[in-house]
Formats: sequence, structure tokens, C-alpha cells
Amino acid sequence: MALATLLLQSGTYAATGTSLMWVAFIALTLISMLFSKNVERKFKKYSNIATRNGETGREIAERMLADHDIHNVQVKMVQGTLTDHYNPTDHTLNLSPDVYNGRSVAAAAVAAHECGHAVQHAVGYAPLGLRSALVPVVSFAGRWVSWVILAGLVLIKVFPSLMLIGIGLFALTTLFSLVTLPVEINASARALQWIQQRDITSPDTHPYATAALRAAAYTYVMAAITSLATLAYYVMIYLNRK
Repeated sequence: MALATLLLQSGTYAATGTSLMWVAFIALTLISMLFSKNVERKFKKYSNIATRNGETGREIAERMLADHDIHNVQVKMVQGTLTDHYNPTDHTLNLSPDVYNGRSVAAAAVAAHECGHAVQHAVGYAPLGLRSALVPVVSFAGRWVSWVILAGLVLIKVFPSLMLIGIGLFALTTLFSLVTLPVEINASARALQWIQQRDITSPDTHPYATAALRAAAYTYVMAAITSLATLAYYVMIYLNRK
């Protein structure tokens, strides 16, 4: 710890560390963009592969909900591309048009994944409960964190506590990204198990559903890593404010 403190107090180390953090941040941002594009590419590719029974994403979602004895969730269509999400506050499963009306492996995987969140809600899956509890806090932090961080950078010499407040707000958004990981991974696991058991996919097409959801999971992993790297960068700036 003493060595680390001495290094942090070194101006040369601070400059090098800052440069490295910027390189890492830019690299992670580019990788995140590539992963997002990969999700879109895989969804488009697997949208051309039909499911066994030809059911739409809406029908698959309704069947999965029924199989888990969930009858208070409404399946709705929302506009956009890959805007699919489950809203635990109003018990709605919101599917984009390509998923809601789609009869492909990709549509089935996404619809079942969102149903996985509804199942988590129904069984009281703890990480989902924690993420839901964090939503209003993170929403508040998200509105102010950029302004507080910016003001903290400008005033860091005269009012360092402001930067510390900004770091605290950003830490909340990072926590949200980390909590999201097990929630998304678990929802995909539930989805893949169900669509395989119910013969939605065949042995030949099931790997495509797995690949589609794995690609989506990578975007959440990269978001968490990028958020951690950014948080570390802000902490480094604060520690080297003198």
C-alpha cells in the first residue's frame, strides 16, 4: 500500500496512468460498439432460420408464461429494433415488431429471454429485485452524474469534494451494470432450457438461439467493464488532484 501511494503521488506515473486509462477506455468503447453490431448481425442472420412449429414470438412468450403459471403478464408490441424488455412495474412483456411477429429462431430466443425476466420476477429472483430497487436511484444519478463530474473536474483544485460526489453517483451506475450481468445471464439460461424442452428449436437450430443470446450477453459484459474502467479513471483523477 505504501508503494502504491508513492506511485500515485508521482507526476510521471499520474501522466502515464491517465494516458493508459484513456487508451483502455477508447478500446473498450470500440469493442462495445463491435459487440452491439454483432448482436444486430446475428439477429438478422438467425431471423432467416425458422422454428420447428412456426409460432410467433408473441405466441412463444404466451406459452412460456403459461407453462410457468404466470397469468398476470401482458405481452405487447413496442416500436423499434431490439427494444424488447420486461417491465416488472406494470407486468408487461414488450416485444419489438420483428420479435412479436417473427417466426424465427432469433425471435423465439429473444421472446423467451424476456419471459425469463418475468419468471425471475415471479419466483423472486434476488438479483432482479436488487436491480429493480436500484432503478430510481440510478435514474436520479444518471440525470446528474455528467454535470457533477464535469463541474468536479473544473473545480477539483478548490472543491475536490464535488468530484467525490460525482464519483459516488457514477459508482451507482456501475453497480447497476454489475447487477445486470447475473440477471441477463440467468434469463438467457431459463430461456434456452425452456425452448429446448418444448422443442421450439431442433438439435440443429438450438445452437443458433444460444449464439444469439450469448452475443447479447457480451454487450452487458462490455458495458460493465467499460463502466468499471471509467470509474477507475475518475478515481485516478481524484487521487492525483494535487
